Amino acid sequence: MRKFIRYEHQGKRSWGLLEEEWVIPLHGNPLYEVREAGGDKVKLANVRFMAPCEPSKVVAVGLNYMDHAQETGHPIPQEPLLFMKPSTSVIGPGEPIRLTPASQRVDYEAELAVVIGKRAYCVAEEEALDYVWGYTCLNDVTARDLQAKDGQWTRSKSFDTFCPLGPWIVEGLDPSELSLEGWLNGELRQRSNTRNLIFPVPRLISFISHIMTLLPGDVIATGTPSGIGPLEKGDRFQVRIEGIGVLENPVI
Repeated sequence: MRKFIRYEHQGKRSWGLLEEEWVIPLHGNPLYEVREAGGDKVKLANVRFMAPCEPSKVVAVGLNYMDHAQETGHPIPQEPLLFMKPSTSVIGPGEPIRLTPASQRVDYEAELAVVIGKRAYCVAEEEALDYVWGYTCLNDVTARDLQAKDGQWTRSKSFDTFCPLGPWIVEGLDPSELSLEGWLNGELRQRSNTRNLIFPVPRLISFISHIMTLLPGDVIATGTPSGIGPLEKGDRFQVRIEGIGVLENPVI
């Protein structure tokens, strides 16, 4: 399984392939062509991670774990409950989540993210995984009080820095049974498995693609399990997903 990374090294931003503790530089955007740039490999410890893709949109799914629907007091959805996060909310690993004075409670939400690999419109469910480039970790940061106040979710989900993404994109994973955890300051707060998704990944891709065209690099956030809670200044939150790795961001 290949792992694709976007990174900055010596003032230059590049795509690369991750091999253990090394990054192999790539020419161009691997969504369209994978071609090694040549030259020396770069030590992973010497690069600054960036968000691993640049989505035109992040399509997120609410209440997609039964235990999360129960903890928030919402009924189980009969079909996927969608909302959007703007591209300006996306940040990479290690970048700070900025709390907003507009909210008195900003929560973490650990999620599996699906990265689309080719244009998808009205895709059949049985063919949906053919449109996936790979998978990564996502934190659907949410202003919980504004979510309740507004009655719809756009404002609460859309502040700058409210969509940490990374650390890289992994090709070839089976998304149907991956363990997922959320850790706050070294303490386990969320734990589930993607087999518990109410609407699994192929269903989500097909459903969304019948509403809007998904473009290469777009992201689907598949929902969070129970255990959500508030973030405070000075916190560090980790999303850990089997087969992918760890996304960590500080809070300021």
